[in-house]
Amino acid sequence: MEQIHPDVSKVILSEEDIKGIVARMGAEITKDYAGKNPLLIAVLRGAVVFMGDVMRAIDCPLGIDFMAVSSYGDGAVSSGVVRIVKDLDTKIEGRDVLIIEDILDSGLTLKYLMKNLRSRRPASLEIAAFLVKDVPGQETAVTPRYVGAHVPDEFIVGYGLDFAERYRNLPYIGILKPEVYGK
Repeated sequence: MEQIHPDVSKVILSEEDIKGIVARMGAEITKDYAGKNPLLIAVLRGAVVFMGDVMRAIDCPLGIDFMAVSSYGDGAVSSGVVRIVKDLDTKIEGRDVLIIEDILDSGLTLKYLMKNLRSRRPASLEIAAFLVKDVPGQETAVTPRYVGAHVPDEFIVGYGLDFAERYRNLPYIGILKPEVYGK
């Protein structure tokens, strides 16, 4: 088992769990996009680690691009008001587009992003979310076609997910101790 960071209370997905999830998702995407050349779009920065792994698990031609967005809200909850900080370098008209997302909670930012990207007339537009946060009493604003795993409504870090730009490089998904983020 991995060495647990002292700021993490519990590991919920091990490095081996993650490898299995990525392999399964890569196989599903490969099957669905056989004979196509999808464009994978990672939303920076958290999705970079997942994008790097899942694109290597997909066995069909593909392209990649990146977007960076800034959500406005109270810092803890997205308001759904989004500003595109880095737009795509690739034209997506007529392309099969797959947004690669690290974690989906409210889905408000992705809802805005999907609307924006649909206006560019892709052939198809879907979401692959590594994690979906199970928030009691809350429906997400979007429904991903591919889901890696469901996680509890806790502060999740590791495998690209951060708090104050820390913990992204942990090889597992863990729950951050509340005293670290001041809950």
